[in-house]
Amino acid sequence: MDIKGFQFSAVEAAIKKPGRKDLALIFSEVPAQACAVFTVNAVKAAPVLLSAERIRNGRVQALLVNSGNANACTGDQGMTVARETSRLVAEGLGIPDEAVQVSSTGVIGVQMPADRIMAAVPALIEGLSSGTLDDIAQAIMTTDTFPKMEARSARAGDISYSVAGVAKGAGMIMPNMATMLSFIISDAAVEPVFLETAFRNAVESSFNAITVDGDMSTNDTCLIMANGMAGNPTIAPGTPESAEFEKVLHDVLLSLAKQIVKDGEGATKFVEVRVTGAASNADAKRAALSIANSSLVKTAFFGQDANWGRIFAAVGYSGATVDQSRLSLRFNDVVMARNGVFAGGDAEARGTEVMKLEEFSVEVDLGLGNGTATVYTSDLSHDYVSINADYRT
Repeated sequence: MDIKGFQFSAVEAAIKKPGRKDLALIFSEVPAQACAVFTVNAVKAAPVLLSAERIRNGRVQALLVNSGNANACTGDQGMTVARETSRLVAEGLGIPDEAVQVSSTGVIGVQMPADRIMAAVPALIEGLSSGTLDDIAQAIMTTDTFPKMEARSARAGDISYSVAGVAKGAGMIMPNMATMLSFIISDAAVEPVFLETAFRNAVESSFNAITVDGDMSTNDTCLIMANGMAGNPTIAPGTPESAEFEKVLHDVLLSLAKQIVKDGEGATKFVEVRVTGAASNADAKRAALSIANSSLVKTAFFGQDANWGRIFAAVGYSGATVDQSRLSLRFNDVVMARNGVFAGGDAEARGTEVMKLEEFSVEVDLGLGNGTATVYTSDLSHDYVSINADYRT
């Protein structure tokens, strides 16, 4: 898919170890309208602090991103590296320093090999003429087992435009961002305030609705750049074009978010957790996240055990308003419990068959109101422990 006015490049800087591309650059040929959301962790990496400061002006023209080192908990030296490497990129592209966003992912607490990164920047800029979005997706991987990309097209007036994105993430995935990076680009012309509203809404129902292990990183970043080079009439709120843009943007982000869950470290199951009948949407999300983050529930998923009692227990301690006499539960279309008690009959056997599927849904009805929420999660396997026990080695 052709995204007008964007160029891509990725090179090997041997940031953690040699043998793969680990430094990438996205460049917009003109300044782009931009906004971003970052981790809410109180411990933030240097690139997050720098990028959050720069994004306030709403304009971005380049993104420099590396894998292999988080540049987190690296003090003044880490911030100096973030500033100096972005300065070198800005100089090479002929743009202001403030127009460059910086992002990193990898091991926390290790100083960045600034000399290797700076030595690789000239080749990175030179490669912009031949790189692809796939190169970016490959370069930002850490424990990911596959690159994550999505793209969609739509029309505004008679003009076609595109929205595309890449993401990385497998472990340390928790709503309010996760150990994930995601970069969204569009050649659409979009009114700035509407772009931010649509983007934040899309993040809330995608990246903030996934959880793999309940952990939260220091580096989480989701950034959108819209450069207007498709030449469409500016998309503004309250128009048919705005509704279409919101849908396309949501679809791209949700696809990327689901890919992250499916690639959860050691994951063998992809589970959609739906809570209905809650006193409020906020209560529904509390209950859904409690289920999705429960280690006991997640290990039952892995063991293909239809242990519905663990799910009710997770709902009970979630903080949501609960009346256990009104609780009902389904695995796909199999009713496991009604009014707080086991449904009996062949529910156990049929529920177990559902648990054997690679993808299934868990739906809990609280029976109290109209609040709803959907969260996406994975199981917790032996491999998850092995991957994270050996991460730094």
